[in-house]
Amino acid sequence: MSRNITLSKSDFQLASTCSKKLVYKKQEYPTSNDANEYMEMLAKGGFVVGMMAKLKYPTGFEVLGNTKEAIERTNEYLKQKNCILFEAAFQSGEKLVRVDILEKKIYPATLSIHNGLIEKITPFENAPNQFLLPGFIDSHVHIESSMLIPSSFARLAVVHGTIGTISDPHEIANVCGVEGVNYMISNGKKVPFHFFFGAPSCVPATVFETAGAAINSDQVAELLDNKDIYYLSEMMNFPGVLYKDEEVMKKIKAAHQVGKPVDGHAPGLMGDQAKQYIQAGISTDHECFTIEEAVDKLSFGMKILIREGSAAKNFDALYELLDDHPSMIMLCSDDKHPDSLLEGHINALCARAVAKGIDVFNVLRAACINPVLHYKLPTGQVRNGDPANFIVVEDLKNFIVKQTYINGKLVAAHGKSFIPFIQEASINQFDAAPITESAIQVTLEAYPTNALGQIPVIEAIDGQLITNCLWMPAKIQDHKIVSNTKEDVLKMVVYNRYFKAPPKMAFIKNFGFQHGAIASTVAHDSHNIIAVGVDDACIVKAINLVIEQKGGISCVNESHQKVLGLPVGGLMSNQDPYIVAQAYTEIDQMAKSLGSPLGSPFMTLSFMALLVIPHLKLSDKGLFDGDGFKLF
Repeated sequence: MSRNITLSKSDFQLASTCSKKLVYKKQEYPTSNDANEYMEMLAKGGFVVGMMAKLKYPTGFEVLGNTKEAIERTNEYLKQKNCILFEAAFQSGEKLVRVDILEKKIYPATLSIHNGLIEKITPFENAPNQFLLPGFIDSHVHIESSMLIPSSFARLAVVHGTIGTISDPHEIANVCGVEGVNYMISNGKKVPFHFFFGAPSCVPATVFETAGAAINSDQVAELLDNKDIYYLSEMMNFPGVLYKDEEVMKKIKAAHQVGKPVDGHAPGLMGDQAKQYIQAGISTDHECFTIEEAVDKLSFGMKILIREGSAAKNFDALYELLDDHPSMIMLCSDDKHPDSLLEGHINALCARAVAKGIDVFNVLRAACINPVLHYKLPTGQVRNGDPANFIVVEDLKNFIVKQTYINGKLVAAHGKSFIPFIQEASINQFDAAPITESAIQVTLEAYPTNALGQIPVIEAIDGQLITNCLWMPAKIQDHKIVSNTKEDVLKMVVYNRYFKAPPKMAFIKNFGFQHGAIASTVAHDSHNIIAVGVDDACIVKAINLVIEQKGGISCVNESHQKVLGLPVGGLMSNQDPYIVAQAYTEIDQMAKSLGSPLGSPFMTLSFMALLVIPHLKLSDKGLFDGDGFKLF
């Protein structure tokens, strides 16, 4: 038999002094306070305060009814632009919360700041036609995917009103281990920006690929003890959770022991499996690409992060959740390339949500408040005594940011960043030798086929990380399987960057190239070299260009070539972010000129080696079946 768990303020106060007392109270054991007149007076005082509040705010609404009715009425009231509620009701999983006074209001005010803190908020009669808000927080992002080191990422992000990020450093960790995590923390501290890093949970993500490092449960526990680590990063090994793998469960337990949340990563998981995954103590997921999947996970108490990055775009499928489950939703980018970061960040998602008819308060709750509450962030919520982290926007429709303040200091205004460029050294792991055309030839005998003689083909989907497995006829030339531009089926190569090993090949549909090739050392999660192209000569040329740079991205055709070096782990540049963004824009345009219809060819390519996302992928060890979680 199960029942809702209620926790009043008095319960909380009691538990803070002695948890056993709370247990006894809930079990209705008699205590010496039962006939204590003083304690009775204090209890009645709570009602007096409530009556005084109602007198002070005569326009407020009292939320009446049973638990279900109270929750429904609260949500209905909160659809209004301005309202004051008494005893508002919210439910998270089995936990019910009643709020004495909840004020939803926009009003003119002046802000006083002293020593980086908000000293006083004073209501004012008139104010400029602008709005002051808590700063935006990206609730899940891999800084590495911007191809920028943290200090440079901050330099671009503050222009759009972002004051902090929930940052998973598992990309650099897959290359350089714990040293890579410490590199990110150290560099992030050099600028006025809030980087909240997690302890990578899955380095490497699977045993079916080669990474540059491994982080075991003892190292994870050590990281979680660090005050600069705020959570356990996305637990991608969902089979390990479901089957209670010892190392996986140790990592989750280590986070729970220090009171830090555990991020999830469970694409397509629903029903009993989703429930089991969540009950292991995993509280968020950013991998939902249908609203049915998101609602299913919400029913088990999991918070949903609506993702809109450079490759994975789930906003249009999930935005209605912002009104339906306002306390359970956050916004994130996950992976964002530098050109995209130049254009906008979380502010752009806020504008899109309001344009869709979502209540602006629910939008701001997801963008500014829910991450602070969930991850227990020391950024404040624009209240007296809070750190002075806030933004000024022109309106609550387009969210064009006029000013961004962090710890009371102006860090951006009117599209200009005041965060300085930081010179930073590189770290890396790279030991790949140049490759030849003969090394990437594919014979029919050496490649999987079905009874009809068809080969498995990866179907890339624009705007999604998930792929499909197609069975198609192979194009044979000189007894070798080759790219078939007529059917848009191209050769793809993954080549080990950490030690000498033969490359692995597969075939992929929907890149659309009619000539040329692209290559990259950004290949989630192990970041081996990945390439796709029309012919072997161009593929080899593109691969060897990034080898010369010891990491980067490249694009070639019969007569031209471009390469952007990424010396920090083969993932990031330590050059000025505006220069990096321009260079990326140029190479991205060249890639699209090869014939690709994809919104972001390089970002899409980077996920074709991500084995923890179904259904068919390629690692440096071979073609991978994401459904059976095994090599082909």
